[in-house]
Amino acid sequence: MVKIISLYSVQKYKFSEDFTRKEYCRPLFFRCTLFFRCTDLSSWSMSTEGTFTAVNSAFTVAEPEANEEGGKIESNGHDEADVGYQKHRESQSDLPPDGHRVNDAQAQADAILNRLKTVVTYGIEDNPPWHTTIILAFQHFLTMFSGVLAIPLILSSSLCLSEAPGTLAELIGTIFFVSGLVTLLQSTFGIRLPIIQGGTFAFLLPTFAILELRGDCPTKAANATDEEIHAEFRSRIQEIQGAVMVSSVVQVVIGFSGMMGFLLQFIGPLAIAPTIGLIGLSLFKEAARQASVHWGISWMVMIIIILFSQYLERFPIPCIAYNRSKKCHVTKFPIFKLFPIVLAILIGWLFSYIFTVTNVFPTDPEAYGYGARTDLDEGILTEAPWFDFPYPGQWGVPSVTTAGTLGMLAGVLASMVESVGDYYACARLSGAPPPPAHAINRGIGMEGIGCILAGAWGTANGTTSYSENIGAIGITKVGSRLVIQVAACILMLVGVFGKFGAFFSTIPDPVIGGVLSTTFGMVLAVGISNLQFVDLNSPRNLFIVGFSFYVGISIPDYIQTNPEAINTGNATFDQVVVVLLETSMFVGGVVGFFLDNTVPGTREERGLTKWRDMYGMADEDEDADLVDASEEVMELTLKSYDMPFGMSYIKKWKWARYVPFSPTFKGINLNLKKVFGCKSMSRKTKKENDIPMSDNEGNVA
Repeated sequence: MVKIISLYSVQKYKFSEDFTRKEYCRPLFFRCTLFFRCTDLSSWSMSTEGTFTAVNSAFTVAEPEANEEGGKIESNGHDEADVGYQKHRESQSDLPPDGHRVNDAQAQADAILNRLKTVVTYGIEDNPPWHTTIILAFQHFLTMFSGVLAIPLILSSSLCLSEAPGTLAELIGTIFFVSGLVTLLQSTFGIRLPIIQGGTFAFLLPTFAILELRGDCPTKAANATDEEIHAEFRSRIQEIQGAVMVSSVVQVVIGFSGMMGFLLQFIGPLAIAPTIGLIGLSLFKEAARQASVHWGISWMVMIIIILFSQYLERFPIPCIAYNRSKKCHVTKFPIFKLFPIVLAILIGWLFSYIFTVTNVFPTDPEAYGYGARTDLDEGILTEAPWFDFPYPGQWGVPSVTTAGTLGMLAGVLASMVESVGDYYACARLSGAPPPPAHAINRGIGMEGIGCILAGAWGTANGTTSYSENIGAIGITKVGSRLVIQVAACILMLVGVFGKFGAFFSTIPDPVIGGVLSTTFGMVLAVGISNLQFVDLNSPRNLFIVGFSFYVGISIPDYIQTNPEAINTGNATFDQVVVVLLETSMFVGGVVGFFLDNTVPGTREERGLTKWRDMYGMADEDEDADLVDASEEVMELTLKSYDMPFGMSYIKKWKWARYVPFSPTFKGINLNLKKVFGCKSMSRKTKKENDIPMSDNEGNVA
């Protein structure tokens, strides 16, 4: 009876500021009835008490005293949903009399989202001012610029572009344009997280293996003409294009078919921690390589980032601003908090330029510090066209070989594992809930489409999520999706205006190395932070974490040192295995995944219970009505992963519930009673087999 009264009072009664005496007496009657029925009970369960608290908070809205005092209600100190509900009441005090109040599910969802957003200045759904957005987006562009630029430069000799700087400039513009296009698609229709997409180093090893089979490039020293050199380049990149496009079809199938989401039901914090943590650890070598060109410049950049982002972030500086109400006035702007990376890059770049024109840096290519000069890439700046619009098939029709496709497939698999870890890390740093199964399915599928587009345009590479930009989100505390979408537009513009991109190629390696040294450290810390949910006093968990990190570092290092260690007689199979074993996040994540699901342990010990509690998932001992309410809360909490438009139609289409990448996806466990006329799985059985945030209703995804 208590639940019937609660349900009727909360759901059927519509609150308004101007109520009549009859409307006031009606909820008061139900409130008193509920009180007398409760006092007759000898015991009081937690679930009933939670229902009473929700109803009590709801009726406080309708009381005239509460409305006269601004609508404030008291929290019992145990339910953070009450705090969120109170904040919502205060924020809606200016609504018109007939404005409907949100229900308690919305209040609880707001409380969860507000708790997650405490780590960021701008959350995933927040839109900073337009001028701030442009600078923040430019900051992301500078952060990932070196990683995207490095790929065509590394491949230039194997692609026979050492003596064709003009064609190399076009290739650089192409990879920037495609990176921006795929980023826009991913952040808008894919995973919908603020995550940058760009070229991936996971494709480099199979690319080198494919190109080595073609022998040496023709050179002018060997009396080769420009036409012959260009023809060899086109033949080589066409083979890479075909390998990338065909192998990426596998990624599209794995993503949109729901296979990746199905595997998520077995993934917990003990599998995610080494996967994300090893992303940061494995990339430190690249950061150290660039920083070692001149440690003085790199340390200056690192110190500036630390000083601005950690010590001076609370000290805004006075700036002149203008708006229609205040006209021209002085305001305080948190420049150190929002733009530490941009400021560090500009200062480091300026000092490098000064030391270059004054010849403080040596002019001898063999001397230490020569790589910090800003005049090393003048050839690219001169040869780059002012305007060049990349288009699919610009290098010719792609060609497909079996060995090339299977070899590139290893890079695709490694990229998928890395991206799943990036999704969780990005959600954590941007103040968003962990991505549900349908969002991850959509994200992996969209990455496959991105790789197909990269192959069609001819970047000689694929696309994947960029960990350095995720680290930048952690440092700047800006997780806005709009910022990343603007950054995608900047990338596309850079790809079209060749001189613009070539100009930023003069940023010295030590400057970029200093930036990466700080951002990769943030990615490592995010991976380790997932261990807060598990019992670290458990020898089981300590063994799994330590062994996963150890294997994830030692095996890739051994394979890189001994590339001939894998020799089964099948060169293609050996190539696939080598690429996978050289990917540290793949090795560590697989080991952690296997041990966590095979070594006996309770849900509390594995961290699954705390994980669910943190994001508002219902406990297993709650009864059916409250579980349904929790599912409603989760649907509202995960709203940021909905499609940007058309959700009203998607929710009406019943068939969309069985589409693995649909926001209304209900999982693969169908209601057997309705479909086959037999008894379906109980709610508790489904929840025991479920994982945190797999979907909106606790079904296995």
